[in-house]
Amino acid sequence: MTDLKLALQEQAEDVDKVLDDLLLEPEGPEAQVVKAMRYSALGGGKRVRPFLVMASSRLFGVSETSALRVAAALEMVHCYSLIHDDLPAMDDDDLRRGRPTCHIEYDEATAILAGDALLTLAFEVLADEETHPSPSVRCALVRELAKASGMNGMVGGQMIDLMAETRELGIPEITRLQRLKTGALIVFACKAGAILGKAEEIKMQALRNYGHDLGLAFQIADDLLDVEASEEETGKKVGKDAERGKATFVSLLGVERAREQAHMLSEQANRHLDVFDRDTELLRAMAQYVVNRRN
Repeated sequence: MTDLKLALQEQAEDVDKVLDDLLLEPEGPEAQVVKAMRYSALGGGKRVRPFLVMASSRLFGVSETSALRVAAALEMVHCYSLIHDDLPAMDDDDLRRGRPTCHIEYDEATAILAGDALLTLAFEVLADEETHPSPSVRCALVRELAKASGMNGMVGGQMIDLMAETRELGIPEITRLQRLKTGALIVFACKAGAILGKAEEIKMQALRNYGHDLGLAFQIADDLLDVEASEEETGKKVGKDAERGKATFVSLLGVERAREQAHMLSEQANRHLDVFDRDTELLRAMAQYVVNRRN
């Protein structure tokens, strides 16, 4: 069986090299915001989303340069979302990936600017000819990542998440929240390879469905970690949802039923990959990994 842990590590190192090149510090006082960007973007993490971009790209023989640039752009969007999510106006967290959050290490204003700059740089990277020679492919990447990041994706999900602190949500509402907040970027990561490879619709849809189920499984696993794992394991504060009285898959289903649902979604995600004749072992291993991880 493919060593997923090794593959994740190697892919993370490759993406970090691209991020390092894209986040060169300029001369002058504006370098402070780039330092904050680097602090957040190069501060570790599992790099699951970039990994999914790379794994889906290999299904269509996409060049590594193209795939790595898209993977780096997506990770910048993800890191921007973490910076803003940690702010006092949002989740008010002081620990992320085992280190002080960006606004604690720097200050709130710098953290906001760092997040804004990561988001805008991500689209600059996608629009560059170096990412892909085809203008239509670059436009498709920009369009799909914008959808996944904005009001009909991650930002919309974050709005529902904030509202969840003052109103009760059932399973359908929690599912929609997480499909937008967490799942949208994961779906983009899975589709990115198909966009870069100009794939046929049936394979594009298969990867979208895989990403949808994987994203929900990922979030249920996160909810379980918030209940069962330690701060040392996760690198962030745990028990926050219960402390705030927020409904989650775990609070509504219970630990065992939530775990069963996560495994069911993992298996369902992998069935969507049956349409591919190329090796999907890494993607299948990822579907198992997200529900068994401890951080």
